[in-house]
Amino acid sequence: MIAPEPASLVWHKSSFSGNGGDCVEVAHAGEGVAIRDSKNPDGLILAVPSHAWHPLVANTFQT
Repeated sequence: MIAPEPASLVWHKSSFSGNGGDCVEVAHAGEGVAIRDSKNPDGLILAVPSHAWHPLVANTFQT
C-alpha cells in the first residue's frame, strides 16, 4: 500500500470518544485506512489495507 499525503486526508474521530482528546482518528486512504493519534496530529500515521482494518473494527464493536 502506498502511503497517502497527510494533507489530502479527511480525518474522523470516533463518536465513542466523547469530548476527551484521548483517541485515535481515522481517514480513508485509497485502498486502505490511515490511523493517527488525535493528541499528536503531526506525528506518525499508520496506514493499513482495508482488508486488515474491517475485521478489527467488526470485532471491536460486537456486543
